[in-house]
Amino acid sequence: MLHASAVRGRIAAVVITLILAFAGPALAAPYAAMVIDARSGEVLHASNADTRLHPASLTKMMTLYVAFEAVKRGEISMDTVVTVSNHAASEPPSKLGLRPGQRIALRYLVRAAAVKSANDAATAIGEAISGSEEAFAARMTRTALALGMTRTTFKNAHGLTESGHLSTARDMTTMGRRLWTDFPEYYNLFSRHSTDAGVRTVQNTNRRFLSAYRGADGIKTGFTNAAGFNLVASADRNGERIIATVFGGRSTASRNAKVAELLDLGFARAPAQVALVKPAAPVIHGAPKSAQVLVAKSPRPAPRPVPQAPVMVAEVAPGGVDVSRLAQGAVAVAPVPPGRPATVEGQEIVTRISSSGGRHWGINLGRFASRYQAEEILLKTALIEISTLDQALRKVVQGPSGWEANFVGMTQDRAALACRRLSARDLPCSTLGPG
Repeated sequence: MLHASAVRGRIAAVVITLILAFAGPALAAPYAAMVIDARSGEVLHASNADTRLHPASLTKMMTLYVAFEAVKRGEISMDTVVTVSNHAASEPPSKLGLRPGQRIALRYLVRAAAVKSANDAATAIGEAISGSEEAFAARMTRTALALGMTRTTFKNAHGLTESGHLSTARDMTTMGRRLWTDFPEYYNLFSRHSTDAGVRTVQNTNRRFLSAYRGADGIKTGFTNAAGFNLVASADRNGERIIATVFGGRSTASRNAKVAELLDLGFARAPAQVALVKPAAPVIHGAPKSAQVLVAKSPRPAPRPVPQAPVMVAEVAPGGVDVSRLAQGAVAVAPVPPGRPATVEGQEIVTRISSSGGRHWGINLGRFASRYQAEEILLKTALIEISTLDQALRKVVQGPSGWEANFVGMTQDRAALACRRLSARDLPCSTLGPG
């Protein structure tokens, strides 16, 4: 039988253990929060918003932003096949389960990083774009500064705790807004409850909040012992969009409840009608030269042999060609004035390449009074009809009578199926054929 002193000693030891277990993370993860009106950027609430804290996997928002920017600039494409390094494969969970030497398309790495928050996928993205995770982290930091995230420093691509890898609630809120304003064509990634990541289907780490809060469509969770439970969340209700950020939550449930409370606060304080004010495009010092810039400097390239096979398509923007989307064997073309179709040897250049062929079709959702309205309906439709529009490219075209909202880069069968499914929901839709 134990003496009373021994029992008291054991009880004291247990109490001390519990105190250390719960007090340690609490001290290391102070609370911080930020709420903004995403349309204008107006701050609606802030608490400890400028304190540098551990962002955890909120980091992956920047990893993905840099990846989207690299695709836009022509440094890489979503179809680029990446060879997984030993370093990337050895990252601790959460992970996709990549193996050293495995080859996988960038689009699947992007999906895994955005939806499952896979650390191995995030590292593989960084290495594919910059050659090493260290170089990629330096680019992330430069990009953060260009976006106005002045108190953020990145040391890795995934967000696991590392000395000097720090951000703030204000900076991460800015990051969430920039994903929405700068890359609306990819934003639907963050609302997917699950997605095909190439090797398997993965579940969204944020699916509880997406299911529980009306209008929620993103963006990113994060957790480490040092950071606590973090979340940057965005929700849209009747055209009003609020972004709320929480650092240092004590659990998934309490964090989600706090974010819901902050979003409610945001919707209560935000005016119903606010003009969308998009932030200026970032000027990133030390960024690689883009393929678009190189084309712009040489508007009349030397003629090249015309391939026998049909020329694959490329996205044409006023003043240039996104050569990152040129397929193997395609012909680079000179910039064309706005409003004029580009042709190569009599073939019209359309708006999305496909290595599988036949993706020359699209669908039209109608004509709208403003670009914002057209972009909004495209985003909402992409969220409603993910299964058929997953590979399509959202495109807004200005015409004499308004702004056309189109999905392009589809096969004929997929375009027809998408229209049937949308029509069944009483949503207007018509197919767009080649040319």
